[in-house]
Amino acid sequence: FLTDIVANQPRRKEIHVIADNLSAHKTKLVTAFLEQHPNVHMHFTPTYSSWLNQVELWFAKIERDVIARGVFTSVKDLKAKLMRYIRKYNEAPKPVKWKYFDAKRRITTDSTVTVY
Repeated sequence: FLTDIVANQPRRKEIHVIADNLSAHKTKLVTAFLEQHPNVHMHFTPTYSSWLNQVELWFAKIERDVIARGVFTSVKDLKAKLMRYIRKYNEAPKPVKWKYFDAKRRITTDSTVTVY
């Protein structure tokens, strides 16, 4: 996956990859790849960051509403249609309201958290 990303970008372009804290993203193979490609930067989401699911929901909405049903003649056409959708959505945005309901499962100073 990382090799494909690098191969399809201009040389020396800074590439930022956002991943969850899954240990598969921190293997020796990934570490070696990153050492060979100093322009690739991994950013890990915080542990217990379920609020980021709301961001995933937004991308899923875009995928359903624009990409899955779309016909695109080029990357430029795809970009134009995505931006038109986002601008239209922003005319009457609906804020995401997120609450954590299970107080028994909250992280406290006594919680055991795996540190990588």
